[in-house]
Amino acid sequence: MNLSPIPNPQSPIRNPQSAIIKVLIADDSSFMRKSLAYILESDAAIKVVGHAEDGIEAIVKVRELRPDVVILDIEMPRMDGLTALMRIMNECPTPVLAFSGLNKKDPTIAIKALEYGAIDFIAKPSGCISYDIDKISEEIISKVKTAAGVNVQKLKLSQPAASYRKETSRRARKGIVVIGASTGGPRAIVTVLSGLLRDTPAAILVVQHIVPEFVPSLVDRLRWSCSMEVAVAQEGEALHPGRILVASGYPTSVVKEGDQKKVTLTGAASLDYNSYAIDHAMQSVAGAYGGGALGVLLTGMGSDGAIGMKAIKDAGGNTIAEDQSTCIVFGMPRAAIELGCVDRVVPLPDIAQVIMEMI
Repeated sequence: MNLSPIPNPQSPIRNPQSAIIKVLIADDSSFMRKSLAYILESDAAIKVVGHAEDGIEAIVKVRELRPDVVILDIEMPRMDGLTALMRIMNECPTPVLAFSGLNKKDPTIAIKALEYGAIDFIAKPSGCISYDIDKISEEIISKVKTAAGVNVQKLKLSQPAASYRKETSRRARKGIVVIGASTGGPRAIVTVLSGLLRDTPAAILVVQHIVPEFVPSLVDRLRWSCSMEVAVAQEGEALHPGRILVASGYPTSVVKEGDQKKVTLTGAASLDYNSYAIDHAMQSVAGAYGGGALGVLLTGMGSDGAIGMKAIKDAGGNTIAEDQSTCIVFGMPRAAIELGCVDRVVPLPDIAQVIMEMI
């Protein structure tokens, strides 16, 4: 097969909102390919235009078929999905949904895929060949539609701005920064946190829409790019200045116990775009810190975080939303901006500097 470089698309917007969404499915399992096609084409807005059995064939089919979205299995013969993903992102950025049953054995796979440029990650419910794939039909269709609307030029990695070096006062004006993110969030979070100083005079709480099993891998990724201490948020853990705690998209709260603020966790709600876990966390932060809170809302689908940002603003705190020009999905920041509760709208590479200014 010819593996010459894939030509760049003429337009960064691969699929107008009114067009049929063209999907390429790459999976070495015939059963999974047929099952995905059946699920996707149950929606009139989606058409499967091709199949690939391995990473090499996926690269060729991207060039030939120019799909709007690629569903890319990670574990395939000849060339694995991660290698194919890097080739596609380098030669012809295309919205890719990583698709894998390896997540339970190796949760780092999901974070690697997102870092390499995948829009989102779909976990096969019961391993590499999941006969119960129909149980996540709604998730698959929803994520394909979200990916189809992404401007592919935003898939290129953003470089963080230089760390803000201005001298700060001995008394920090903010006690906590709470950051919420969803689709496209892991790379955005790395960009923001890697720009903060080791002695940042505020606690940092990150709430990312991701299953709990993937949080330790995200934390490991942050540890080698951030100067601050980073840890997985644990039940009852105290928040301290200069330390980052990372929680999944399940409800997370900050409660005040005397002079101490602690994290509380619960898995009672389901993890989806409408779980409002970021709202939940930000509202609790507003109650515990009042005017000493800073809310930051990054890329993501839906409106989670908008009400939480308003709660922080109403309590006397400050708020930052990522600018549309750098968002993979401008859903959550847009909702907060439209609610009128955002102090600053900032492109992703500059958010760290603005955080340092505000705290």
